[in-house]
Amino acid sequence: MSSSKEADPTLGYLTRKDTEVKLPRPTRVKNKTPAPIQITAEQILREARERQEAEIRPPKQKITDSTELGEYRLRKRKEFEDLIRRVRWNIGVWIKYAQWEESQKDFKRARSVWERALEVDYKNHTLWLKYAEVEMKNKFINHARNVWDRAVTLLPRVDQLWYKYIHMEEMLGNVAGARQVFERWMKWTPDQQGWLSYIKFELRYNEIERARGIFERFVECHPRVGAWIRYAKFEMKNGEVGKARTVYERAVDRLSDDEEAEQLFVAFAEFEERCKETERARAIYKFSLDHIPKGRAEDLYRKFVAFEKQYGDREGIEDAIVGKRRFQYEDEVRKNPLNYDSWFDYIRLEESVGNKERIREVYERAIANVPPAEEKRYWQRYIYLWINYALYEELDAGDAERTRDVYRECINLIPHNKFSFAKIWLLAAQFEIRQLNLKAARQILGNAIGKAPKDKIFKKYIEIELQLGNIDRCRKLYEKYLEWSPENCYAWSKYAELERSLSETERARGIFELAIAQPALDMPELLWKAFIDFETAEGEFDRARALYERLLDRTKHLKVWISYAEFEATAMDVDNEDLTEHEQKKQCIERARRVFEKALNYFRSSAPDLKEERAMLLEKWLNMESTFGELGDVSLVQSKLPKKLKKRRHVATEDGSTRIEEFIDFLFPEESQTTNLKILEAAYKWKKQKLSSDD
Repeated sequence: MSSSKEADPTLGYLTRKDTEVKLPRPTRVKNKTPAPIQITAEQILREARERQEAEIRPPKQKITDSTELGEYRLRKRKEFEDLIRRVRWNIGVWIKYAQWEESQKDFKRARSVWERALEVDYKNHTLWLKYAEVEMKNKFINHARNVWDRAVTLLPRVDQLWYKYIHMEEMLGNVAGARQVFERWMKWTPDQQGWLSYIKFELRYNEIERARGIFERFVECHPRVGAWIRYAKFEMKNGEVGKARTVYERAVDRLSDDEEAEQLFVAFAEFEERCKETERARAIYKFSLDHIPKGRAEDLYRKFVAFEKQYGDREGIEDAIVGKRRFQYEDEVRKNPLNYDSWFDYIRLEESVGNKERIREVYERAIANVPPAEEKRYWQRYIYLWINYALYEELDAGDAERTRDVYRECINLIPHNKFSFAKIWLLAAQFEIRQLNLKAARQILGNAIGKAPKDKIFKKYIEIELQLGNIDRCRKLYEKYLEWSPENCYAWSKYAELERSLSETERARGIFELAIAQPALDMPELLWKAFIDFETAEGEFDRARALYERLLDRTKHLKVWISYAEFEATAMDVDNEDLTEHEQKKQCIERARRVFEKALNYFRSSAPDLKEERAMLLEKWLNMESTFGELGDVSLVQSKLPKKLKKRRHVATEDGSTRIEEFIDFLFPEESQTTNLKILEAAYKWKKQKLSSDD
């Protein structure tokens, strides 16, 4: 202490450093050029750590007598009191103050600090914990007990205070006192962990009956599945099988509708399985599967399948697997009832089991999910539910009346004014035919034509009547068909074909004439071909030739010219006895050549841009001349064949740029002569201009 006083400048002693006159430091221009050796910040820090000296601390004060000790304590207390006045609500300062008083062995002052801190914030359980721990550490048991008692009285919902209080009593061997504290705690109905701690406490001292009584109070306070399962496992662990079963049965009576009932049933079934009571376990599984909603029984199904695989027969295993798959499908259709594929899978599962009532129930539930929008794309999958339902009732269940009702309900459900399904009409009619009820079938098809006429319905209806031999009905149906769709070339052709099959040639020809006279046709080429083939088959070559000429008046398509030429090449009148076969064949070839010549003139004069079609025509003519044998003349065509030239052209793209593409162009003989004449004319002009410039 004396050395520190000599160095104190307040006592009149001045050092040389204190009396030294400080002059201003002369300014110096800094050298801002970069150093030759650059040093990184990491290197500076690393070297500073390597050269770091021991931490410099102020020298500790050495207390030599009681006076200095009193002064030191007085100064520290004053510092703590001043700090507390500034930050009264800072609990950490109070704790440090109390712990410092404890280190000075002044327990009375320390206790006073703790009490003052609790007056500031008695709800801070950390204060109570540290206060009691200090009393316990210094073996002030009664004081500690008093602290704990006050703490749990003021803060009964802080479990840690109760645990610490009980732990202290138990460590002191005061079992009765610890039990008393537990009883006080249980009156506040703590959570499950508090009850379980009480039960473990009693079991540590082998108080089985007391633990059983606590379990009874526990399940009354917390009537949950987990609490009952713990109670049953406690009885099972103590060898009380009957009491454990009773606990499970009581739990089932109370919690069979609980959200966690699945866990209870699984535990109950596993208990019976461990007791070798397989029938009881099976009954529990089946009872639970019937009472628990499918969405909460996933684990239960899995356990049941595993149980049946271990203890059940083949039938039981199959039932368990079906039950599990049924649960999966129920979950899928519950999430999205408009997912018709899931309904199809579910129905197939039930059909494999064979329970009619369940199958019909699933079908009814499926068809009840009508698509929300009246658009055909939403109904296309849904309508097959009705079809499968009707087929099941007819083929598997054998109930004709229910089948008829299914078809009737389905037809009434479809909005025919917006769209319809020909398949359902035809299936309903075919069902009535199988039931030998032709009148009902005709009525269904007639309603279909009236409400939602379609090509399939007309075709099938006509086919049915044709098989029955009702020609007049077929004609009426064709008339309605063509009245509904006059542009349908297929219907015209089939109608004419029907008349021809009945040897009604004039009627068939009249139908064809009406058909080609229609202002609009969907496939005119099909109709004209059928008409020409009809006349050809009848041997009316002049009529067929006239048809070709009429067709050429409407269109000059390449295929028409080729077909006309092929017709002329084969149109031999076998009934004509005036000419031999050779002469007739020669005439046919001449007529075919005239058609080719006519077509070639058309493409040369009227359609000069169709070079590719013209080239294809010449190629077809060449092939035909080669098939004529000795009557053919290939040289007629070879002199007219064009040359193929590979050229390039600029093509505009979508982004506005251009690209170069190659294409095949055709140069015909007359065009090459014209081209040569143009080249010669251009050369003559060039030479003439050159001579005039030289002059």
